[in-house]
Amino acid sequence: MPGPELQQINAFVSAFTRRQAARSVELPGGFAVYDDALAHSRANNQVVIDGPVDEIDPEALPALAEEALGHLPHRLVSVLDDEAGRACAEPLIRAGYTHSTYLVMLHTGPVPPVGGPAEEVDLDALRIPLTRRWRGFLPTVEDEVLLHLVDRREVRRRGADAVHFIGARAADGEVASWADLYLDPATGTAQIEDLMTSEDHLRHGYADAVLGTALRLAADRGCDTRFLTADATDWPRHWYERRGFSVIGHSHGFERD
Repeated sequence: MPGPELQQINAFVSAFTRRQAARSVELPGGFAVYDDALAHSRANNQVVIDGPVDEIDPEALPALAEEALGHLPHRLVSVLDDEAGRACAEPLIRAGYTHSTYLVMLHTGPVPPVGGPAEEVDLDALRIPLTRRWRGFLPTVEDEVLLHLVDRREVRRRGADAVHFIGARAADGEVASWADLYLDPATGTAQIEDLMTSEDHLRHGYADAVLGTALRLAADRGCDTRFLTADATDWPRHWYERRGFSVIGHSHGFERD
């Protein structure tokens, strides 16, 4: 059984995904979300299973996902509960999905002091560096795909009571590193999402400035449950651990083209 903080975090993630969606449909054990204006964004067009393992039928999930997402060129199924995700893995892998495990990481270290070189920025300040970074990740995709990956940040404003884009600027004024910060002061929950740094500005401390500012702002708003998610197999998890984050749970993602 997930601990209370993990239950709080999973409830926040579920609610955020529903709130930012253009529309949603209830499914056994979860729901599907859609946004036709962002059709190339998998996160905005996906199936989310947020129920416990005893509320789902893992063998039926591939067909359920096909019915919900069959009009799209891609499939994404997110399973928030660890036990449920592990139960769903074999049926989805047989159906051609790739499986990724994500770490739910809670900030348990000291909150950085007030001040620092990062600040809240607007989406227009992020468009050029964010598009450039996505082009580096996805060099062969059409420009429309990149447009959707950038524009989806705008609809994230619907997902939580307070949504901030935090950025640290280089000497020339361009935003060098950035992240989203989602706050729900009523439950004391804050999520840091999509921390990125422009390739030309890596290893100059900009990401540290963004992370520290986000943590400070969350703490100042009374959010004691501050979390992020990280790929279980990638190096950033260790970077976050050195900055006071600890693994408290796992979630699962399944993708297919």
